[in-house]
Amino acid sequence: MKEQKKCIIVDDEPAAHYVLVNYIRQNPSLELVSQCYNGIEAMNYLRENHVDLMFLDIDMPEITGLELLKIIPSPPKTILTTAYSEFALESYDFGVIDYLLKPIYFPRFLKSIERFLALFEDKKPMETNFFVGIKTDGNIMDLDVRTILFAQSYGNYVKIFTTAKTYLASMTTNELEQNLPQGSFLRVHKSYIIALDKIDQCDRDTITIKKEKIPVGITYRRELAEFLKQRS
Repeated sequence: MKEQKKCIIVDDEPAAHYVLVNYIRQNPSLELVSQCYNGIEAMNYLRENHVDLMFLDIDMPEITGLELLKIIPSPPKTILTTAYSEFALESYDFGVIDYLLKPIYFPRFLKSIERFLALFEDKKPMETNFFVGIKTDGNIMDLDVRTILFAQSYGNYVKIFTTAKTYLASMTTNELEQNLPQGSFLRVHKSYIIALDKIDQCDRDTITIKKEKIPVGITYRRELAEFLKQRS
């Protein structure tokens, strides 16, 4: 069995502790070593003890979760647990690895832990397929994915915007996403997939590629913020 990762809960709500303690105890990869009910308790514990993972609430009295991350010299890997989604993009400036919205459901918790544990795994580089097959104008063609700027859902079709022209492909956005190389493209909206290396400008609500404004959906902001953090 692999060594357990030491984790702590920092939250001023007893009910939140109850849920997280229950979830943590069901995961053999984690060992709960402390429960803190405010930022001061957490600072004192972290000053004297090694912790691999911190479940951290944002809205706490005296010191908020984000303020705590600013104060701690070398904070552990952190998963934010909060009822407020508006801090998602800001939180990734502090090295937060995930953002769990309350009420926290067990499947979403497990996905977050998998993301955390993946940081400790040796990963082999993936081979990249530079072409994707699409059906357009009744013909099948191999499209060089390196030319794709972004793709937009268009009913049962997908508009694929490339550096040369626009194609109307007979496929769904989900089908296109599954056939694009991982790490090079990102779903930023239920109707849009973008090429990450083609981004010209990005703000909270939109991405600009070749003067085209592409909306960013709320549920996709975390992954986008994570990519931008890695690129900076």
